[in-house]
Amino acid sequence: MLADLHRRLLDRFGTSDEARLDSTRRTARRLVVPVRFHVVHSGRTGWVPKHVVKRQISTLNAAYSGKMGGADTRVRFRLTGYDHADDPGWFRHPERYETPMKKRLRKGGRGTLNLFTAAVGSDVLGFSTFPQWYRRSPGKDGVVIDYRSLPHGSYAPFNHGFTAVHEIGHWLGLMHTFEGGCTPPGDGVADTPYEAEAAQGCPRYRDTCPQRGHDPVHNFMDYAHDACMRGFTAGQGRLVRASWAAYRARRHGRHRVDLGTREARAARSVGGAR
Repeated sequence: MLADLHRRLLDRFGTSDEARLDSTRRTARRLVVPVRFHVVHSGRTGWVPKHVVKRQISTLNAAYSGKMGGADTRVRFRLTGYDHADDPGWFRHPERYETPMKKRLRKGGRGTLNLFTAAVGSDVLGFSTFPQWYRRSPGKDGVVIDYRSLPHGSYAPFNHGFTAVHEIGHWLGLMHTFEGGCTPPGDGVADTPYEAEAAQGCPRYRDTCPQRGHDPVHNFMDYAHDACMRGFTAGQGRLVRASWAAYRARRHGRHRVDLGTREARAARSVGGAR
């Protein structure tokens, strides 16, 4: 997927260097992502009131703005839709019924985040599409998370709302920090040190690879408990903005891009706790 991203950037902007794109302000401006929130439930089970949805959006904005200790990715989220669907099958088996569920509920284009809540499970709390997948499967684009992982939900220690932060990271183009273990290019981000395997629990310190730097166990794209997660890096922010420019921004000809500050018109992440 990294190779595909670099090809797309080179074709659209004449360079695949994310830092250079930022320096020329092609991807430097702030992104405001419209969010369509779909509550899938079975009667009263799984029902999510709107004030909890708003709390999740606030958590996303705090995490992606660096207010929890990381870098400001310059990505923000705005709730533009809230609906619900009472369907026991979709609710209990969102992966099995992903296609019909998204076909009925999904709204907007490539620049609209469709976020679904259902009973995903305890081993896997969420799953997401990547921006590279949009061209071949636009109808499946979106993020699904367990409703119990929302802020103050019942799935402690994964109930701070960071499952959504993590899965949306994939939707924006980020991979796990332990991608590829100690083998380059890892997750493709220079300032997230290599990591041999996912962090579990709440480790204070780990160094599992010979390359420079300690494991990024407090990064939102790792698997630590929510209480241990603190932020993204500046490099992850650049990769997100570059991925947006390559795959999700509206096109206006070669080397020109709308970076998504207006509302859109109209690898799955599995394993461990995420």
